[in-house]
Amino acid sequence: MQHLRTYGQIAWLWIRAAWQYPTSFVLLAIGNGLITGLDFVGLWIMFAHLDDLKGFTLHEVALLYGSASLALAIADTAIGSVERIGTYIRTGRLDQMMTKPVPLLVQVCADQFTLRRLGRLTQASIVFGWACTYVDWTPLRVVVAVSMLISGGLVFFGLFVGFSCIQFWTTDATEFANAFTYGGATVTQYPLNIFPREVLVGLTFVIPVAFVNWYPCLYLLGRSDPSGMPYALQFASPVAGVLTMAAALLVWRSGVRHYTSTGS
Repeated sequence: MQHLRTYGQIAWLWIRAAWQYPTSFVLLAIGNGLITGLDFVGLWIMFAHLDDLKGFTLHEVALLYGSASLALAIADTAIGSVERIGTYIRTGRLDQMMTKPVPLLVQVCADQFTLRRLGRLTQASIVFGWACTYVDWTPLRVVVAVSMLISGGLVFFGLFVGFSCIQFWTTDATEFANAFTYGGATVTQYPLNIFPREVLVGLTFVIPVAFVNWYPCLYLLGRSDPSGMPYALQFASPVAGVLTMAAALLVWRSGVRHYTSTGS
């Protein structure tokens, strides 16, 4: 709780700084939402020429799209700054952070915190909310939906932190990390049965983005897995989220121990 309070204090400083230019802040937030919204417009146009995508209708794909985008937006808003770790290393800013009596990861995640990403968060929430109107809700499905969003955020937290840590050794691998974070979110916006089963296995047990939305959404929609994966995986997202985050923290610890400063 102390670390969360410290994170909030640092984030609040950056929010206050951003609000010194309210017009710029609002325009950036709106622009961010409109740009990300074009992704779903593309899906909408595609379904104008299709009845379904591998058996999934527009509102079912919208549920996948909205949940994946929402989980990514939560993680990106909260800790997206961690992908700048390579810049902090090259400029020596990481050395400055290590001299402060605040956990290094808390400082890195909260640094340059910005609410303009709320545009993406709002757009994803609208799509997810619309798709949810087509779900036949039960108490258990509500629990699964809430745990899906939390677990999805944890999975992306792990991917952001884990792959950004590669920059401790390479000092510049942002695009490599983005391939697994933003790329993973893009993949999960579509039904995963459009890919070969081997790809689904990799997205389940290697890079576990399938747990962000695919398995829990199958339960919400009352569908069995078209690829024949075990039914129990539809309830395993919390386990995947915790394990991914734990693995990322271990990689972070190893990276910090490996760090030898810029030498300047």
